Amino acid sequence: MGQAVGMRVPLTRELLIETAREQLESEGVGQLSLRGLARHLGVTAPALYAYVKDKDDLLEALATEHFEALVQRFDAIEEADPLERIRALSRAYVLHALSSPALFHLMFRYPPTPVPGVEAFPPSTQAFEAASAATADAIAAGQIASADPSLASMTMWAAIHGVAEVLLLGFTADEQASLELMDSVINTVLAGQIHPLPD
Repeated sequence: MGQAVGMRVPLTRELLIETAREQLESEGVGQLSLRGLARHLGVTAPALYAYVKDKDDLLEALATEHFEALVQRFDAIEEADPLERIRALSRAYVLHALSSPALFHLMFRYPPTPVPGVEAFPPSTQAFEAASAATADAIAAGQIASADPSLASMTMWAAIHGVAEVLLLGFTADEQASLELMDSVINTVLAGQIHPLPD
């Protein structure tokens, strides 16, 4: 994990975040502490305050980094058809969750959309808006029978977030079963949005 305990290295914000990420992934957010990070980096705890205000600031930096990685996954998707882009975005979201369960759970300490009394977290909002754009395009193309892009996006996100959580709990036997569950949920929700239930 990062540098050896007690090793003197030039301390930077990037090194601190990298070391915190490694500790978070190996031990969980509950075990992450500035004092422990300082000990691992071979510096005093007060030295870290030149780079982060406190533990919450460090966690926010980790969440920002992971949201930015999710946006990069989204930006790499080249599907022109809106429905296929929604499918690809949904798969990318689940794969992002599986790539680092600890960071995935940390991300959702920060709201992706405005919540009453809570300031929206820009990196998460950027990720949500990237997914919402595909839904808006599908509605504009007549592929989704909804007049509310936000509701349609939240519906898909709620479903695919549930898939990610189920897979992280280990409820599928192997990779093939995981892919089948993912595609089943994506296709089922999209079918409901293409042909919504009557009022």
